[in-house]
Amino acid sequence: MGGIFAGVSIAVIIETTSSSLFRITGFLLAGLIPLALVSFQDDRKSVAARWRILVHLLAAVSLLVADLAPGSLALPGLALVLPAWVAIPLTLLFIVWMINLYNFMDGMDGFASGMAVIGFSALACLGWADAGFATFCLIVAAAGAGFLVYNFPPAKIFLGDTGSTALGFLAAGCGLWGAKAGLFPFWAALLVFSPFIVDATVTLSCRLLRGEKIWEAHRTHYYQRMVVLGWGHCRTVLVEYTLMLACAGSALLAVRLPPAGQIILAMVWILVYGLLMWGVGRLERRHATVSVP
Repeated sequence: MGGIFAGVSIAVIIETTSSSLFRITGFLLAGLIPLALVSFQDDRKSVAARWRILVHLLAAVSLLVADLAPGSLALPGLALVLPAWVAIPLTLLFIVWMINLYNFMDGMDGFASGMAVIGFSALACLGWADAGFATFCLIVAAAGAGFLVYNFPPAKIFLGDTGSTALGFLAAGCGLWGAKAGLFPFWAALLVFSPFIVDATVTLSCRLLRGEKIWEAHRTHYYQRMVVLGWGHCRTVLVEYTLMLACAGSALLAVRLPPAGQIILAMVWILVYGLLMWGVGRLERRHATVSVP
């Protein structure tokens, strides 16, 4: 956990001291420090959820101070103007959710670090017009790659809350940063990280509807259910890498498509995710039927 956070911190410091990006990278570092401290403490000894969320909100505020709240919401073929009273709470919610969902999804060897390598590399490609932004994203991806060497199943080291929350915060920050700078539409960043966003959001929503305590440990994420079905960690993570690469490639393609093409691509991915979730449920039903004596 410490290694990847150290690599990310060095990236922030390099960008802060050697470029004109002081405002954004400085605030990224300001948000990372308290986030790392509370996450490190949570790794050592559990910290109450209310205190963790409070620090997550403080970290999110650092990105608001950096003026990364969007003035409009770009969707495939559509742009919605967002007044400040809407943009600010939505931005806070998005950042806090990305911090937590990345932590939720760090439940399988090589999973979260693989998403970091693919996700931040894709953001670098999307934002290549800005050398500072692209370099920053590539350094984060490189930190993830160095960690992945020892985190691929069977893992020898683990992210912990310190590493996973830092990556979630940076995924949110870089997505907002690139969109605010006009390097790519915000939805492209969402598509890049959609393997995590969709799984965590759907799983949390289902648990809420069932009246379950969402802060308690569970094994109902789709990737966890695949492992339980007998796919194993290595096979499951390789399938997830394929999904991540497909999403990253689609995002790179989508920004070059006309609005109609973007809408079609978005509908295709909605269908793909729907089919994937249905497929996992179908496999579970078949498995339960076979298991009955």
